[in-house]
Amino acid sequence: MSKSSQMSDVSGVTKAAVLLIALGPEKSSKLFKHLKEDEIEQLTLEIANTRSVSPKTKEDVMAEFYQVCLAQQYIAEGGIGYAKELLEQALGAEKAQDVISKLTASLQVRPFEFIRKADPGQLLNFIQDEHPQTIALILSYLPAYQASMIVSSLPLEKQADVAKRIAKMDRTSPDVIKEVERVLEKKLSSLVNQDYTIVGGVDAIVDILNTVDRGTEKHIMENLEIEEPELADEIRKKMFVFEDILALDSKTIQRVLRDVDNNDLAIALKGSGEEVQNAIFSNLSKRLAAMIKEDMDFMGPIRMKDVEEAQQKIVNIIRKLEDTGEIIISRGGGDEIVV
Repeated sequence: MSKSSQMSDVSGVTKAAVLLIALGPEKSSKLFKHLKEDEIEQLTLEIANTRSVSPKTKEDVMAEFYQVCLAQQYIAEGGIGYAKELLEQALGAEKAQDVISKLTASLQVRPFEFIRKADPGQLLNFIQDEHPQTIALILSYLPAYQASMIVSSLPLEKQADVAKRIAKMDRTSPDVIKEVERVLEKKLSSLVNQDYTIVGGVDAIVDILNTVDRGTEKHIMENLEIEEPELADEIRKKMFVFEDILALDSKTIQRVLRDVDNNDLAIALKGSGEEVQNAIFSNLSKRLAAMIKEDMDFMGPIRMKDVEEAQQKIVNIIRKLEDTGEIIISRGGGDEIVV
């Protein structure tokens, strides 16, 4: 029996457990941080039930893991065709096909991979006359920086419509994705997972709006506030979160703090990380910082709901100051700051 057929009989969870055992506790603990709770539970149980691992099994699992990582790297560099060509040279045609199959079936190579490396300007010319729903579907699969450049360049009457459709998008049938790919694809064959694929949503449009220039963002949000006020409110709440204060310079933080109630600040900082606290305290006078810290200690345990409300008040102040032009939040896309 070949190595490939032997390993095919081993479950994915078992392979993952063997890999974590082989990597050792220090490296494995770092990987656990990126897993979901149910995945951690499964792997913990599998590792606990694994009494011993033969050197041969360990070697085979490590080799398969390396090959899959290599294939992912090649796909990122030049697409599926490029990856297959290089893997065939390194592993042979049969093994290369086996690795590629694992990636497309298990790791879900994303649809529209063939346009993810396209120049946004060329892509804009390619899709700008499509139906807004088609544009929204395509942009949902693109990196935020690429999608934001395209949204900014769309006709004004289409920007808000496309943004709304991305935010409201939930699940898209594989048949619909395949049809859109068939029309757009010039070089590569369709690569789509057979399961329904979740794309878009509020988080997707927030990522895009956080990257576009302020003018485009303002135009889209003003239109959404008229047509979909509840959706606009949901998007606005996510566009600048309290932790994003770390991205502000000292002068901007000091300006914001002038308008913040000290009690709100103490409550907001009570539920924030050390890095955010340090960024705030370093921009307060020593006396005021000491007073806020004392208030935080004195108030004891506090409900997360109250913390979130206080943090949102501060975020609203930041947004208001940005709208009036008193502070600038750099977003890229032409928002570079010249001193």
